[in-house]
Amino acid sequence: MNVLVWLAVILLVLMIWVGGKSGARSFISLFFNFGVVFFTMFFMLDANANPILITFIACIVIGCISLFYINEVNSKTVLAFIATMITISLLLFFIVLVSQKLMIQGFGEEEEEAIAGMSLYIGVDFVKIGASVIIMSTIGAIMDVAISIATTMHEVFKHTPGLSKKELFKSGVSIGRDILGTDTNTLFFAFFGGYLALLIWFKDLHYSIGDIVNSKIFSSEMILILCAGLGIALVIPIASWINAYYLVRAREKLNKVQKEER
Repeated sequence: MNVLVWLAVILLVLMIWVGGKSGARSFISLFFNFGVVFFTMFFMLDANANPILITFIACIVIGCISLFYINEVNSKTVLAFIATMITISLLLFFIVLVSQKLMIQGFGEEEEEAIAGMSLYIGVDFVKIGASVIIMSTIGAIMDVAISIATTMHEVFKHTPGLSKKELFKSGVSIGRDILGTDTNTLFFAFFGGYLALLIWFKDLHYSIGDIVNSKIFSSEMILILCAGLGIALVIPIASWINAYYLVRAREKLNKVQKEER
């Protein structure tokens, strides 16, 4: 058994130990989501296909796996799924517009040597591919915030069922503020951790700050972080309002049923 297998086994044992059945499902869902991403890439090779539409469908499938398969179908996961899809839909148009305006598609001049001798006429729309990469990269962070807010608001309502819709909404937004800072920093450090070698390469090439900022590779990654941050900020009020509306509506229906029974 090589190192990768041992790491996977250790991860599986820890996830089962901490999360039980939910942890085991979380581990299995990693392979399901990998399969979704793989087939998404496969379908994108078709020149007649729309990469953005394929990516949106893939996001729906990933959302179903990550929310319903791991945490089962309940009010929390359904509301988190709805909030995630609304946020992705709103963010979709913004990401496509930004990708077209900034022209970050294609290869940077740093990659010329690696692709020398290869044909660039592959029949794929790199603008849509670039937008699809950004969309796919934001889905995980948005789902994380959506389910965190939904779970916490349900617990708050369970212990204080007399809260109004406005109070519940404020509670959800307050929870989201704490999540916003940590998740945004997570995205930021994930970029610099993954692209530390790139930054060292820029230094060896004697790039100025202006050269780095205007590099396609650097710009595309920074746009990914900013769009993911926008998605996290946007899903907080959306998830808070949806959960507040549902919880208050459910309480009103329950009270109405109890009055009719009396």
